[in-house]
Amino acid sequence: MTTPSAPTHLPDSAEVNAVYRKVSWRLIPFLFICYTAAYLDRVNVGFAKLQMLDELKFSDAVYGLGAGMFFVGYIIFEVPSNVILQKVGAKVWIARIMFTWAIISAAMALVTTPMMFYVLRFLLGVAEAGFIPGILFYLTKWYPAARRGRVFALFLAAIPVASIFGGPLSGWILQTFHGSGGLSGWQWMFIIEAIPSLLLTFAVLKWLDNSHKVAKWLTDREKFVIEHSLAQDVPTKDHAHSFAAAMKSRKVWLLSVIYFTIAMGIYVNSFWLPTIIQRSGVSSALTIGLLTAVPYTVAVIAMIVNSSHADRTGERRWHTIVPCLATATGLVLTGIFAGSPVMALVGLIIAAAGASTAQAAFFSLPAAFMSGVAAAAGIALINSVGNIAGLVSTSVVGWMSNVTGSTTSSLYAIAALMVVGALLILTIPAKVVNDKGLASTEEKKVVA
Repeated sequence: MTTPSAPTHLPDSAEVNAVYRKVSWRLIPFLFICYTAAYLDRVNVGFAKLQMLDELKFSDAVYGLGAGMFFVGYIIFEVPSNVILQKVGAKVWIARIMFTWAIISAAMALVTTPMMFYVLRFLLGVAEAGFIPGILFYLTKWYPAARRGRVFALFLAAIPVASIFGGPLSGWILQTFHGSGGLSGWQWMFIIEAIPSLLLTFAVLKWLDNSHKVAKWLTDREKFVIEHSLAQDVPTKDHAHSFAAAMKSRKVWLLSVIYFTIAMGIYVNSFWLPTIIQRSGVSSALTIGLLTAVPYTVAVIAMIVNSSHADRTGERRWHTIVPCLATATGLVLTGIFAGSPVMALVGLIIAAAGASTAQAAFFSLPAAFMSGVAAAAGIALINSVGNIAGLVSTSVVGWMSNVTGSTTSSLYAIAALMVVGALLILTIPAKVVNDKGLASTEEKKVVA
């Protein structure tokens, strides 16, 4: 590892922007591709449902519980996984995560009983635990707070992009490969869609660096520019950064509850969107796949525009609150017009765009007052508690669908939770989470 030489002058904004363009082109597209593969493997069960429930005689309740079991394993191992990543480095740990989830995702093709379904979904959650918060923590080691909103949005845009391409791809596999080699379309889907994650395992080991300090593709001067930019976020040595500080912080636990409400909106779209479209009157698996791409195309645009504006203004709360309220509105519209494919799709567009945008904007909030191990543990805890929504949303929607014969009532309930989340964000003082210049160093520490 080379040691950056002492600078002769401090960088100006043009030099800083040039360095971060180089960093972003190196990191973001690759991490985006990795997360796209990850998210596709996580939620493709929503498309498998279109065939496997009839073949295996599973009810909506069995599907809901099985889809939700992913989050049991994910939640239990989330914080430990992120702490390990902080200790051993991103390269090895992210590669390990991707390898294990690829193998388990492909094994989903072997499911024949509800118990096998539950166990493999649980193990998939264990395998993937730590990936999202790990990457978000990793990015905080490269980017200062003022640049994180847009960067987080670009990375998290992999969720809607995975759905834009994954929906039509999954629908095409279901329809085209069904019966080939004695396997059903849903079995082929699990096998084929696990391959990119497996290949990316080896790409991670080649492409990622644990930090800018050991990146051979950066000059000493460029490393200094990054160090200087990051130093602006941590001007004093007593900035809280311990594991205990994150676990004891009331702000961290409040943000965990808020993220739970946002995640409810995300996962009701991810796991039930194909079913909602199908029940609105669309029967072709390929057409359903193509229609699921529409809401997420709008979502990509909305989340990047919103987060870029938040970075420019330094305002974080309302850039999260408004998308939460938009999600609630979209879910209500989807419920009201459940029998109309066109109007239901309009509601789903608003809901998907709102939920994705709220998620991208949200993760700038915890990053505003945590650093070091606290950031690794705190972001993991928030994501872990928030992802209980994955278990709750899939199970509750499945149960209510069985009881009422439709998903409408559950959409209203989740819309109400989104409103609650928006109101809770207002309880966090703007000066704590807004960018430098709007909050003091002391207010941005991890304190209860």
